[in-house]
Amino acid sequence: MSTVAAPNPPGRRTTYRDVLGQPQFRLLFATRILGISAETLRITTLSVLIFTASHSPLLSALAFGIGFLPQLPGSMLFGALADRLRPRPLLTVGFLLQCAAAAVLGAVRMPTAAALGLVGAVAVLAPVFGGATSRLAADFLAGDAYVLGRSLLNMASSGAQLVALAVGGVMVAALGTSQALLLAAALNAGCATAVWLRLPDRPAPGSAPSGTQGEGPSDAQDGAPSSVQSRAQGRARGPARGAVMAASWSGAGRLLRDRTVRRLYLAQWLPSGFMAGAEGLIVSYAGQRGFAAGTYGLLMACGPTGMLLGDLVVGRMARPATREALVVPLAVWLGLPLLGLAADPPASVCALLLLASSAGFSYAIGLQRRFLEVLPADNQGQAFGLLSSGMMTLQGIGPVLVGAVAGLAGTGPAMAVAGGATVLTGGWMASWLR
Repeated sequence: MSTVAAPNPPGRRTTYRDVLGQPQFRLLFATRILGISAETLRITTLSVLIFTASHSPLLSALAFGIGFLPQLPGSMLFGALADRLRPRPLLTVGFLLQCAAAAVLGAVRMPTAAALGLVGAVAVLAPVFGGATSRLAADFLAGDAYVLGRSLLNMASSGAQLVALAVGGVMVAALGTSQALLLAAALNAGCATAVWLRLPDRPAPGSAPSGTQGEGPSDAQDGAPSSVQSRAQGRARGPARGAVMAASWSGAGRLLRDRTVRRLYLAQWLPSGFMAGAEGLIVSYAGQRGFAAGTYGLLMACGPTGMLLGDLVVGRMARPATREALVVPLAVWLGLPLLGLAADPPASVCALLLLASSAGFSYAIGLQRRFLEVLPADNQGQAFGLLSSGMMTLQGIGPVLVGAVAGLAGTGPAMAVAGGATVLTGGWMASWLR
């Protein structure tokens, strides 16, 4: 029924071609590209729409981040649904909700508060759908194929964001805000149709017969008895409405109490938050440095471009053991180039520093096998949803904290502080990663 990724065989090298040869994963990959493109187009268009109506930079920025901030509460309260509901209807409903939100925003002129509330309400359930997608990837792919599959999904997100940001402004100018939002709705509707027609109708993970799930190695991490997992599996089989919030809360607590799982969460959350804080200052950095108009767009594009290149090189060229050995060096490298921004280099050097820095995000590839292995088998969907929602939340908090530093020390030094914090996080990872 469900295939849990096995440890990598020594010396075994899997290719991206092998991963994309799996039909169900290929469907997840394609819908990820279309879904992220639609979400990015909707976010940027809504920001333009709200700024045009209110002339408020604060409300425009809130429109950009409102889809991220509610995700952590959503994961804590509803994350268990990713392990309790059948994935095909669950993912179909997820895309249809995104479709409905974009269609309503495009067809109806709503007050700003109502528009933000609509987007925020849909975002509450995003960790459920994201967790179900990640769990399916772990079911469809085994061993190093799973690690490369996660790399491909990350590249799909980065590439889709890069393209959507590059062409979003042009499309809004050519089509208008309403038509651009309706286009985003159409993309989500296409994803929902593809999932419903092409994804096998698998049972809910919690309803799997005994013996089909792999045992979760983390059960013994902190002395937790194996009966904890069996009791949780029994609860997962019955998706009673009144128990969903309690199960989601207790499931999140169970994950965060495990020291190994908690460390692996923080190893993926903290650098992402620090780097988001630095990226959030790019526009003001370019303005204060007096760079030519439009330079900030080039600098912002360096982030997803570097992530794409880093994931491609590390995922394609490095062996499994090498990728895991590179986790700490790449995490340190992620923050190191940002230190140079405090020296006020020319715009071209700034672009190279940002490009080189973002390539360090490939450190996370080396954590994927370890992360999957320590997750409880009955709680993987919620665990992946919590990973994503925590990362989104830190990406929302990071710009606030680093922006506060910029108010005291300037943008260049503040971006360097974010880089230094990332370097220190890499050093902390070196203290416990073996």
